[in-house]
Amino acid sequence: MKSLEPDIQDTINQWLKGNYDEETKTAIREKLQQKKFKELTDAFYKEMEFGTGGIRGIMGVGPNRVNKYTFGMATQGFSNFLKKNYPDEQIKVVIAHDCRNNSEKLARVVANIFSANGIYVYLFEGLRPTPELSFAIRELGCQGGVMLTASHNPKEYNGYKAYGSNGGQLVSPHDKMVMEEVQQIGSVDKVNFEGDEERIEMIGREMDEKYLDALADLSISREAIRRQKDLSIVFSPIHGTSGVLVPPALERYGFENVSYVEEQMSYDGNFPTVEYPNPEEKEALSMALDKARDIDAELVMATDPDADRVGIAVKDHHGEWTLLNGNQTGTLIIHYMLDAWQQADKLTGNEYIVKTIVTSYLIDRIADHYGVACYNTLTGFKYIGELMTELEGKQQFIAGGEESYGYLIGDHVRDKDAVVSAVIIAEMAAFYKDNGSSLYEALLDIYEEYGYFRERMVSVYKKGREGEREIREMLARYRQNPPSELGGSRVITIKDYKTQEEKNLISQAVSDIDLPSSNVLQFITEEGSMVTVRPSGTEPKIKFYCSVNTDLPDKSQYEDITGRLENKIDTIIADLTGGD
Repeated sequence: MKSLEPDIQDTINQWLKGNYDEETKTAIREKLQQKKFKELTDAFYKEMEFGTGGIRGIMGVGPNRVNKYTFGMATQGFSNFLKKNYPDEQIKVVIAHDCRNNSEKLARVVANIFSANGIYVYLFEGLRPTPELSFAIRELGCQGGVMLTASHNPKEYNGYKAYGSNGGQLVSPHDKMVMEEVQQIGSVDKVNFEGDEERIEMIGREMDEKYLDALADLSISREAIRRQKDLSIVFSPIHGTSGVLVPPALERYGFENVSYVEEQMSYDGNFPTVEYPNPEEKEALSMALDKARDIDAELVMATDPDADRVGIAVKDHHGEWTLLNGNQTGTLIIHYMLDAWQQADKLTGNEYIVKTIVTSYLIDRIADHYGVACYNTLTGFKYIGELMTELEGKQQFIAGGEESYGYLIGDHVRDKDAVVSAVIIAEMAAFYKDNGSSLYEALLDIYEEYGYFRERMVSVYKKGREGEREIREMLARYRQNPPSELGGSRVITIKDYKTQEEKNLISQAVSDIDLPSSNVLQFITEEGSMVTVRPSGTEPKIKFYCSVNTDLPDKSQYEDITGRLENKIDTIIADLTGGD
């Protein structure tokens, strides 16, 4: 790129002339002098918007970057929204942050802006997990909250998650209303950065204790843990916030043989020991796995920086370590909880679980077996939290989750919770060991009983403004010319969540989809394979979620059938992407 487009240059000039600090202006001038026009274009061609996870992006200067001004405008807009929606109340919010670079400083900026707008702020004294932020909003009776985190993204990223009074992330129309308020601000001159210290209260350990008490009440196999208290567990927070709460939570549950990956116990936004702090990736668990092999452990767990996702590894029937994917772990959790509730004679027909439309439909089968309602929401845990709020006092929530390694057991929060997930996963391992089995064997038993579902998610990255255009064009092509066949099986159903219509290609019958409009497509084949296509709400990529299934007549056939299902997924993805 040899020059800047006029509209982008105009925006840059506004920043250079505007009420921005000299450090920001100097950084912009340096990039201009170095002719980093592509970088400047990406940073200045648009303003950040709330996606499925709020605001998330690369830290730097410009309206499309994370900095004190983009967060400042978001917070001023959020403040205006709260004041309009709660005109006769003393508005209160909670603010927390994870280990990301600049998070502590940005949290103070956010706190100052809220307080300057007459809003009372509870600010965590140090880094804390996302689920504790959700818990604190509910516990303190707040109207909102903010979590500063970029979840599992690389170190260059940070983010801003806005929460409502239910303790869940903002959903439509509130998320759009906040952005409308931000857009109406129009200038950082309208952001009140001057804080009121009298309206900012630091919180910490007392809230930790209340949260840990809530988790302790969810244990359902105390006797099994007592007998298996020496279960060998390796845990890593991957430099993140779960290091604050997972160790005491495991201790409260009664586990006495927990080993920690010491090199990853430090809180460090540079994540020096991993390429990406993402427990979905094998590389992120490599140090934990090495430690597990050294001490002959039985369970490995690791969480992302803000402790709302957890990845686990278990030993297979060959004694080799294997990573479970998000669907497998979620399936184990749901099956364990439903079976325990049934054994305790607690199922009354009024209970429910909830998952997203891209999460394994094996979970739907399990719920049906136990006579428990299984609701499916759009992708994003905020929709699960929204449904939980709608059903509060009407139906009993047991557990829920999504394929991207986020789960919730119990209704103490309205977001995914890796802390409670970690202790319940450890409890499951103790329970199955106490019964002469293991997590791995339990998973195969589920496949034998309910069918073997194999899933994989493939992401295709398309960066920058050009990438956004390419993603739009790909989705347009799928709508105009949908595939007639995938993996050798004809497509019989198309669900378009944007038009909220489901079409049966055999009968030509069209039915409504009772979910909010979302730019998502699903293709279902005659033999039950399913592909869901959606653009990411927080990253420059398009995602393909592929699910295939068959019977598992005997566990001895597991590896052979896995190979066949993986080959089928390869074929389906190639059919859709042309091998890209």
